[in-house]
Amino acid sequence: MNTKTENYQIEVSGYSIDVIRKDIKHLYIGVHPPNGQIRVSVPLRLDDDAVRLAIISRLGWIKRKQEPYKSQVRQSQREYVSGESHFFAGRRYRLKVSEQNSPPKVQLLNNTRIGLTVRPGTDRDKRESVLYEWYREHLHAQLPPLITKWETKMQVPVNEVRIKKMKTQWGSCNIEARRIWLNLELAKKPKSCLVYVLVHEMTHLLERHHNDRFRELMDTFLPQWRTYRDQLNAAPLAHENWRY
Repeated sequence: MNTKTENYQIEVSGYSIDVIRKDIKHLYIGVHPPNGQIRVSVPLRLDDDAVRLAIISRLGWIKRKQEPYKSQVRQSQREYVSGESHFFAGRRYRLKVSEQNSPPKVQLLNNTRIGLTVRPGTDRDKRESVLYEWYREHLHAQLPPLITKWETKMQVPVNEVRIKKMKTQWGSCNIEARRIWLNLELAKKPKSCLVYVLVHEMTHLLERHHNDRFRELMDTFLPQWRTYRDQLNAAPLAHENWRY
């Protein structure tokens, strides 16, 4: 069996298409958050002309799927100064920045404010790094009980869950390694969104594709998953020029 996977991009009717060529039987087209990026999984036997024809034949469907992402609210560029709004766990907070000659830290001051303490002269990028490290710690802390709960409920073992910034996905999984990746931006969303993405990726360990069986499994494990998905897709996105 040829297990080689090839990744590249092509242009079709003004759209940039991510092509993933691998040893599968059928072609699959997906439109992915947060930006509505088009991704096509392609059998090795099909050439790029066949991919282009498949995309053109589904342009109407693609445009409909992209529309919610285009209309989704985006935050303006963050500068990490006092008075700025930032999201955490689905709530909006105002940032209060303090400069002190002490190690940097982040803490919830109350129900409306996040405190960011940095050394005098700390630049914007370092302030961002400090806040995102705090986001990462909080997301990591939520994972062990969630993984234990859903491994038991779904009877699906997970070897590892990692967190990173991702441009076009809320989550992904390596089926062979049973490793799941979660987008760091989920720290800003309600916990229900984290549950949805985790269960979604764990379901891929049982069914690789977004087909009827996948949806049936999601209905069994997490009957309200469509509500959580809509909640995730309706939440404000990070600024489109943020570096990931």
